[in-house]
Amino acid sequence: MSPYSEPVSAHSGAAPLYPLSGLRVIDLSHVYNGPYATFLMAMAGAEVIKVEPLTGEHLRSRGDLGGADLPFAMLNSNKKAVTLNLKTDEGKNILRGLVAKADILVENFAPGVMERLGVGAQELLKINPRLIYGSSSGYGKSGPYRDYPAMDLVMQAMCGVINSTGFQDQPPVKSGAAVCDFSAGVHLYGAIITALYNRERTGKGQVVEVSMQDATYAFLASNLGMYHARGDAAPERTGNRHGGLGISPYNAYPTADGYVVVNSPGDRHFHAILDVIGHPELKDDPRLNSKTARVKNFELVDELIETWTKNLPKAEVARRLLAASVPCAPVRTLGEVMTDENMHARGSLQRVQHPTMGEVVLQNSPLIFEGIERRPIEPSLPLGASNEEVLTELLDYSADDVVRLKEQGVI
Repeated sequence: MSPYSEPVSAHSGAAPLYPLSGLRVIDLSHVYNGPYATFLMAMAGAEVIKVEPLTGEHLRSRGDLGGADLPFAMLNSNKKAVTLNLKTDEGKNILRGLVAKADILVENFAPGVMERLGVGAQELLKINPRLIYGSSSGYGKSGPYRDYPAMDLVMQAMCGVINSTGFQDQPPVKSGAAVCDFSAGVHLYGAIITALYNRERTGKGQVVEVSMQDATYAFLASNLGMYHARGDAAPERTGNRHGGLGISPYNAYPTADGYVVVNSPGDRHFHAILDVIGHPELKDDPRLNSKTARVKNFELVDELIETWTKNLPKAEVARRLLAASVPCAPVRTLGEVMTDENMHARGSLQRVQHPTMGEVVLQNSPLIFEGIERRPIEPSLPLGASNEEVLTELLDYSADDVVRLKEQGVI
């Protein structure tokens, strides 16, 4: 067990007033994009009802090596689990009943799917004119790419992420992180909360849309800046150097047991580096005495630093440079990240007793509201675990009705 936090169990009892307390969210989304947006809503106090098909959403059954269990748990804490067959008339009617009592609906199906089912945005807004309908897709509802299938890997390719990742003399590499999915999820959360603010002023609901393509473009700002300035002469990939080759030192440097990254955006940072590595006399060297000079001579800069780092453990390199206020960090393994002292101390990561997986590390929301403690993590639930609760308490179905709906394949 990590020394940084003890296991916590599901919280029960009266909840404090969180920023989104009192709001109800119908979450039809799947995998990473939409579920992350609704996770942020849940941890901000909203009641999130996760509606899945009878076989469960894709992330519950992805692959056969168990690798999806933790991501599902990470993104679906504090949500009620409901199943619904939207290909049946009664399933659609149940969704309409839930929408009538909801504030927000979130989906990330391909454009047109909800309309073909007869429960598109305009249909649902007729039922509940105050509804905020949040939608996310790969390329958006308009434009020539509208109907292209999209997943994170595909979007990384289309958005330029893959071509800009890796070393110039080697093939392009995808980002290890699902940057397009989660970027869209964060933007979707922002769009929905913005629409909620507008509803407070107008009383009217709204449809909001975020495409993964739109949400990713700005991430390449440094690379785009270099391409704008240098055109085809700009390298497509810069390895671990700055994407726009505008800062030096800026790289991953080998150590005795791994790597450490160093970023020196200003003269004072570089002077501090020279003091730490024992070369203060180089501060006035014309090849190194300005930001422009260091960028022009980045290979010399890298050689100078690497000569020092390669003989020390990565933790020691980081300790010495951080003591001099130089931006740096050891390149850490996933195991080191999951037991991070800072995140556990802040409650950003917590060890949770999950009902099916046992003790796991789960993240809390990165959104912190001063004066309000973070909402305790309630582990993700089994498929359909909240069916009876939601149908009987919100829509006045009886226990016998719930049995009937299950027998008919509606839930």
